[in-house]
Amino acid sequence: MTQAYQIAIDGPSGAGKSSVAKKLAAKLNIDYIDTGAMYRAVAYKMLREGIGIEDREALKAMLENIHIDFSRGETILDDEVISEKIRTPEISKLASDASALPEVREKLVSLQRAMGESKSVVMDGRDIGTVVFPKAKYKFFLTATVKERAKRRWLELREKGLDVELDDVEADIIQRDHNDSTRALNPLRKAEDAIEIDTTAMNLEQVTQHILSYIE
Repeated sequence: MTQAYQIAIDGPSGAGKSSVAKKLAAKLNIDYIDTGAMYRAVAYKMLREGIGIEDREALKAMLENIHIDFSRGETILDDEVISEKIRTPEISKLASDASALPEVREKLVSLQRAMGESKSVVMDGRDIGTVVFPKAKYKFFLTATVKERAKRRWLELREKGLDVELDDVEADIIQRDHNDSTRALNPLRKAEDAIEIDTTAMNLEQVTQHILSYIE
């Protein structure tokens, strides 16, 4: 058996991390770990069990017995496939709030590390190369202009049937950049040894091939 390795892909909102990570995992035939979905899974379980964000004791007890995994692109919580159930605005908001809590981040980082130590994975997020896998074999940091990231996110939302204004999406991305890079706990930053890729003028296939050129 070949030794497990990790590919860390970090970057701001809308830089194309998850699309690239999924395509990369498929090409390399390894698992893609969607760290954002893990926070959504926590939020889903909180809602299902009626645990409020301020009820820290109940939350800690719940986190002790939570099991999250990924297989063939599906998110699995306690043996239940929840991929489609965690994409609602309510879950997005609660996942964002929960991700700011130290006990939630600590638990999920330990789960992420365990996954990446047992099998080869592609993982994307805000702090994979800096916090989760500082010794990852491959680290990439994707960026793009705010305008380009806003346009991508706007098109994505439009495809889902949501009627949103491009200006609002851009304002939201600027706010998220600020929140992600200034938060006290594991802020968004490029790992010193990460390869930075500006994806503004590149399509999904081009970015994927560019990353593969460093791996294969």
